[in-house]
Amino acid sequence: MDIALATDWFNLLSRWFHVTAGITWIGASFYFMSLDFSLKPKAPGTTGADGVAWEVHGGGFYHVQKYLVAPDDLPPELLWHRWAAYLTWLSGFILLVAQYYLNARGFLIDPAVADISPAQAIGLSLASIVIGWLAYDALCRSPLAGRPPVLALIVFLMVVGAAWAFSQVFSGRGAFIHVGVFVGTIMAANVFLVIIPNQRIVVADLIAGRKPDPKYGKIGKTRSTHNNYLTLPVLLMMVSNHYPMLYAHAHSWLVVAFILVCGALVQHTLNRHEAHDPWKSYGWAVPVAAIALLLAIFVTSQRPTLDLAAAGQVSEARALQLTAAHCTACHARRPRHESFSEPPKNVVLETAADIRRFAGAVAQQTVQSKAMPLGNTTNMTDQERAELGAYLAALK
Repeated sequence: MDIALATDWFNLLSRWFHVTAGITWIGASFYFMSLDFSLKPKAPGTTGADGVAWEVHGGGFYHVQKYLVAPDDLPPELLWHRWAAYLTWLSGFILLVAQYYLNARGFLIDPAVADISPAQAIGLSLASIVIGWLAYDALCRSPLAGRPPVLALIVFLMVVGAAWAFSQVFSGRGAFIHVGVFVGTIMAANVFLVIIPNQRIVVADLIAGRKPDPKYGKIGKTRSTHNNYLTLPVLLMMVSNHYPMLYAHAHSWLVVAFILVCGALVQHTLNRHEAHDPWKSYGWAVPVAAIALLLAIFVTSQRPTLDLAAAGQVSEARALQLTAAHCTACHARRPRHESFSEPPKNVVLETAADIRRFAGAVAQQTVQSKAMPLGNTTNMTDQERAELGAYLAALK
């Protein structure tokens, strides 16, 4: 087995693991938020659980009870919902290293944006992960924690600011995926550094016979709610590398802003629906989310276009010359690029027949979005893109 094939299998299995862990974590987040909103509060003046719910699933009935602080007697065995979060972040970081750090010149760096070395790009990436968490955590520990709407607005501005900063130093693809890394790190660190430690404090107090401080549960609930509202936006960030329209322009940070608003409001709608709130109290979120989505689509449609007419009539020989210079290192029957053992997506561009077969994909990726070549490592110019675009347009 050659190195390229082994690398492909490693990337595939890592992605499989990452997606599986992520589904588990996100599913648990959705479930417990829904459960919280479905709990029936206890009658005034009574003791016991603060909320109860009856559920039916898979042919069985479940009776769930929630204690805002802790029960009087703690059972010897507890189910801790933590490993899905840890493994999602760890597998995601492994993918970040394998795809973006080890192939920084192709995936992370665009000389047209910032002419930096792989070491500098990786250093900026790691610094952003650490600084992002420290800044967010400081905000949550500040007096702003007592003003949730203001805190949410500042966190939103922080993420959008990070998206803008990423777009100034990384390739479009690298910048967008780093927004997902930035937010995903905050979410996982909330679990690892705040929620679980606070729960351990409460458990230790119960075992020692002390009355737990309710502040730990409140803090954990706040961080858990943040995670819940960030889930849908971060999911889109993590699959963004398949859609160059999101990042192949100068205003990708605006797309991030609108996706954050749209995703959070969709989640808010789901949460309030589960809480059985009257529609009029949260129905406004649906049209606002739709407007945010439409604005994101509008921003992606404003990318600059090349003047294909100015390129004139382009010969088949010239088109083959362009693809040989900028495409066939990867898109050949036997790729020369060290990262590929087979042509990506089985797209081959070695002959005129190949180009005609994949004309639509080439036009989208190379001419319209400029996502290819990866990181523009071959320094393909706009004039060359226009020439290739003119040739492809003439094939129709």
